[in-house]
Amino acid sequence: MEIIETLTPPQPVLFVNNLSAVFPDGNGGLHALGSVDFSVCPREFVCVLGPSGSGKSTLLRILAGLIPPTSGTVVFEGHTQPRIGFVFQQANLMPWRSVLENIMLPLDIENIPAEAARQRARELIDLVGLEGFETALPRELSGGMAQRVALARALVHDPDILLLDEPFGSLDALTRERMWTELSRIWQARQKTVIMVTHSIGEALFLADRVLVMTARPGKIKLDLTVDLPRPREEEIRYTAHFGTLARKLKEAIE
Repeated sequence: MEIIETLTPPQPVLFVNNLSAVFPDGNGGLHALGSVDFSVCPREFVCVLGPSGSGKSTLLRILAGLIPPTSGTVVFEGHTQPRIGFVFQQANLMPWRSVLENIMLPLDIENIPAEAARQRARELIDLVGLEGFETALPRELSGGMAQRVALARALVHDPDILLLDEPFGSLDALTRERMWTELSRIWQARQKTVIMVTHSIGEALFLADRVLVMTARPGKIKLDLTVDLPRPREEEIRYTAHFGTLARKLKEAIE
């Protein structure tokens, strides 16, 4: 008798339930988010896409614990206080600290012994491809290099979830596309659970396992699209027919 082995699907590690956010504005409140529901599995890369003002960045800040929701819940399965890594659109590096010292900053705050912190920071420098720039100051870095430092800094304390808020939005088009490949490589190496906000359909499809499309304000999830493109992804995948089909679905959902 043939025995067929079935794989148990991974169980989500993040649950977002009926999340809403209303900000006081003297005119009944600004409704940024309305009844947002979704879950994320371990090591999944999820992109959040939607028009400007749809509450994407607000959602990320609630997940990070930077602002409270008006209603609803965020549950990290198995973690009462999950470790969060956050990369913003601007690198926000300390101008007086070197590349190595900027990456070490979260470990300094946690009072990790200096030599152990330096070793972990050097490992991240190698991972993000900044060997030889350990002593460089932020003013000596290109925009793409600065964002690599910010990404390494977010990863150095081994977060349970990595949140990315348009980390390449301020870069020129060519640098931005190179960073897609770099981020994909880094994610393959570290396999972190990632939620990334973007305005770019191409960026979302190149990087994500799933794309959540939000409506105009108040933002809700309009489409949850599985990106069934093979990994690792090379630049050429952007020119395939299936990539184009997925892009059309996202564009139609946004419009």
